[in-house]
Amino acid sequence: MTGPIHDVRPRASDLLETWNGEAVDARAVPVHPVSRFRGIVLEALAGGGRLAALFGRPAEGRVLLTAVLADDPEGRLALLSTLVDGAYPALSAEVPAAQGFERELAEQYGVRPEGHPWLKPLRFEPPLRPVRDAFGRRDPRATIPGEYPFFAVEGEEVHEVAVGPVHAGIIEPGHFRFQCHGEQVFHLEIVLGYQHRGVEPLLQGGPDRRSLALAESIAGDTSVGHGLAYVKALESLAGRPPPARAMALRGVALELERLANHVGDLGALAGDVGFLPTASYCGALRAEFLNATAELCGNRFGRGLLVPGGVRHDLGAGEAQAIAARVRGAWERSRRAAGLFFESPSVRARLEGTGAVSRETALALGLVGPAARASGVDRDVRRDHAFGIFRFVHVPVVTADTGDVFARAWIRLLEGERSAAFVASQLENLPEGGARDPLGPLAPGSLVVSMVEGWRGEIAHVAVTDEAGRLARYKVKDPSFHNWFGLAMALRDGQISDFPLCNKSFNLSYAGHDL
Repeated sequence: MTGPIHDVRPRASDLLETWNGEAVDARAVPVHPVSRFRGIVLEALAGGGRLAALFGRPAEGRVLLTAVLADDPEGRLALLSTLVDGAYPALSAEVPAAQGFERELAEQYGVRPEGHPWLKPLRFEPPLRPVRDAFGRRDPRATIPGEYPFFAVEGEEVHEVAVGPVHAGIIEPGHFRFQCHGEQVFHLEIVLGYQHRGVEPLLQGGPDRRSLALAESIAGDTSVGHGLAYVKALESLAGRPPPARAMALRGVALELERLANHVGDLGALAGDVGFLPTASYCGALRAEFLNATAELCGNRFGRGLLVPGGVRHDLGAGEAQAIAARVRGAWERSRRAAGLFFESPSVRARLEGTGAVSRETALALGLVGPAARASGVDRDVRRDHAFGIFRFVHVPVVTADTGDVFARAWIRLLEGERSAAFVASQLENLPEGGARDPLGPLAPGSLVVSMVEGWRGEIAHVAVTDEAGRLARYKVKDPSFHNWFGLAMALRDGQISDFPLCNKSFNLSYAGHDL
């Protein structure tokens, strides 16, 4: 194997090579001593590789950690594991992109990554602490949640501003703690977990009748993205790819989801800076793409379209042509509305230079999706780890280099243009044949990494089956898992009044992070 992963392979048995959507024998994943595992991972990442996932599962009375390394230029993945018991030397001290994974492991399995620079709760409350009376005596019947260990900046006139978890408006809950001097933000700490539902353990033991609905509910605005990662994982484990027509319709639904959210975000950004023409137009035009999805499957968010083996709803030639014309028209109106926004000098003055994230920071934190591409990180699963229809039809990847709010907005416009062209072209040229095939049983004792480029970025699902072909472990990584730290860095040394604009320019998922 060439590229960065090859550089750390003194022995062929060190890594198990695989591809996006390729099922492998779970027992074939090499298990190394902790020091060797850590060395291989660090060398791979230093050589240009990327940590796509890090997860654990019980094994032999200990915890089996498995790393998924991505070699984006070569389009390959590599797997390796280690057994840990109690504690192990953290990766995060040298690889900031691993910090969330290792905090998750500490919460889920009680293994402590020694030397982790930010070992705080990721989704759960701090451990309970006893209640004591005025004399310091402990009440054996009562406990209260421990205090969250917020980072604090001390100094004259330094103050804290707390926002959330309850917000004004119908949005998800999250807590934001700013350390400020006047308007200047020294540090932003983001505390999440209020939306934790236990998605991963609920998916274990499946697949069953509720599993797909659970996957589609991981993040409500990314139903197609997460649903596609789930059904693709099952199809790989069953060894039954979907028909070509189903691949095309799935690609159409995924890009319609991207269009609806990108156009909606452009309208929301316009609203945040008080530019009402684009805010009004894009807010209404978002519905055009949601309604196109409803014509495809009966649900505006794409729920119920995907099934293992294909799609539940097919289109006739006339219906496909009508939806294609609708998308072309809606995008032309969206493009004109966004043009008003980007051509306004006052808008550009407000967006340019605000909330900038450097390319170096984006790479260190492992940012994905438009947030990464706005900072000059050329990364997109549709091209780098192509799946489904994207193995045959290329969607051009666009990047910017300033990493600010303007770049994150501009990327949305350019990606929307390419997505609209893709949707219309696919609907006008759908492959012949059926849209669904029977699936069959899942292969026992197998593992598959299923990656999809959702509208926020890389979605990764890892499925492991037991000896009966049931899901023994199901790992989910939403793009927001990486990108929340990017938002925190975007506010570093900025103005606290920039927070609503920066937050909207990332538009991350609380539920997708919290699972």
